[in-house]
Amino acid sequence: MQYRHLGKHGIKVSEVSLGSWLTYGNATAEATAKACVEKAYDLGINFFDTANVYAAGRAEDVMGRALGAYSRSSYVLATKVYFPMGGGPNDRGLSRKHIFEQCHASLKRLDTDYIDLYQAHRYDTETPLEETLMAFNDLVRQGKVLYYGVSQWSAGQIAHATDITRMGNLHPIASNQPYYNAVGRDLEKEVMPLCGREGIGLVVYSPLAQGVLTGKYKPGQPLPEGSRASDPSQNMFLNQGKLDEAVLEKVQKLQPIAERNGLTMSQLALAWCLRRPEVSSVIIGASRPEQVEDNAGASGAKLSAADIEEMDAALA
Repeated sequence: MQYRHLGKHGIKVSEVSLGSWLTYGNATAEATAKACVEKAYDLGINFFDTANVYAAGRAEDVMGRALGAYSRSSYVLATKVYFPMGGGPNDRGLSRKHIFEQCHASLKRLDTDYIDLYQAHRYDTETPLEETLMAFNDLVRQGKVLYYGVSQWSAGQIAHATDITRMGNLHPIASNQPYYNAVGRDLEKEVMPLCGREGIGLVVYSPLAQGVLTGKYKPGQPLPEGSRASDPSQNMFLNQGKLDEAVLEKVQKLQPIAERNGLTMSQLALAWCLRRPEVSSVIIGASRPEQVEDNAGASGAKLSAADIEEMDAALA
């Protein structure tokens, strides 16, 4: 496993990280989740991502118990705040009240004294940005959070936030967690260049496009039994099980590129994301330890300029 700095910051994270969205505390049994975490740790993955809203807090519970077997200093733990965690008017968003209360709740569920990376899960249009940034800054000063970041913020929102942190001499934004993969590249237009200039590390999610880039979904064939696309509770990003045949046909063209590089289709897709220096880590989701092992194999894989050009042409 190879490691990269989180943007311009001193902390290093594994190129491949393990997330818990739609899996731990929900569709995946805790014993299996624990096995996936163990496999990841054994393979050198040191970066684990979750969120308070995942399975209504259960994902944090599961992740905390699984990581409890290891030295706290040996891994980087990330979680998030923003989405509703109750029915009250202050049980959501990025107000100082909600951020502080949810930070304490996450610390308890994760059974830890501090969070390495605390992320604003979305942008809150109802709270002054200064209030949100000051709350994160104060958590860093208190030692409850070491670094803070954002997720799915626009370039304009991130730029505004960086201006405020500079003018107010606040701790800077360390990371951004956006959607990014070979068939979802909007990030490259504005957000990626901005984060590169500002030294904000990109921790990208859905690098396999919810499994589309693994090649397991074949054009004109039934969905594989047990796959995410076949489960209505997990396929909200896969057209409710009706995958785009044109996209599936394009993805099949990537197989020869993967084979000549000695990579699986999953490893090829992850290596494509990691080709960008702005990307600090790619977050994988795994329901089996074998998936973790396969995905971890993407770390260190180098694609030639010709490989990348051929991939771009195939998916255009």
